[in-house]
Parts: sequence; structure tokens; C-alpha cells
Amino acid sequence: MENLIATSIIVFIAIGIYRFRHFFLLPLRRFDERNIARRNQELRDRADASAHIRHALGIAEEQVESVLEVDARDPRTGQPIKQYIFEAETYLTREEAEAVRAQKIGDIARGFYRDLPAALAERNKGKLN
Repeated sequence: MENLIATSIIVFIAIGIYRFRHFFLLPLRRFDERNIARRNQELRDRADASAHIRHALGIAEEQVESVLEVDARDPRTGQPIKQYIFEAETYLTREEAEAVRAQKIGDIARGFYRDLPAALAERNKGKLN
């Protein structure tokens, strides 16, 4: 009787897994698609001379918060308006906020290249010793 119960439980678990397989497989498929896209991008980057700049901008963009859209009231008219917040500063248009964000990303990316000679010299110094 114990074997029958254990077998039944295993069968019901297998049926449940089969029934909800899409729920489990969808994240794995998305992960696989992202991984394939990343590998293809790496292969294209090997032939692209400006790939390092794109990579530096991508890393810098990950470090900068995105523009936040909030609903507010116009202090003069009381009408509802959209405001855009970036680094605790309020902007009236998304373009204005995105321009400040792009400037911040550019500054961080330029900082990578400013620090690059010192980092390379330090790395080569460790190899010589």
C-alpha cells in the first residue's frame, strides 16, 4: 500500500510539472535567447572598432538611475501635469530630463577612459614583478 501511495504522489507531481511546464520553461527560454543575443553581439563586437565605446556607455548607463515620471499639480493653475525627476531634480519635459541623464552617462563613460591609463599601468606593473 505504501508503494502505491508513493507511486501515486510521484505520478501526480509529474502530471503537475507537465501541466505547468510552460511556466517553468518560459524563463529558461528567455534566458537562452538573451544569452544567444549576447554571444552574437560579442562576435559582432570583435570586428567593430568602436565596440569598446558602446560597451563603456552600456556600463555607465547601468550605473545611472532612470528618469521618473510623476503626476503633479501646476502650482499656478492647479491643473494636473506630468513632471520628470532625475537625481532629485524636477524637469518639465522628458527630453530635458533625458538630456541631463545622457550627459551624466557620458561623464561616467569619459571617466572610464580617464582612469584607463593608470589602471593599465598598474596591471602591467603587477605582471613585471
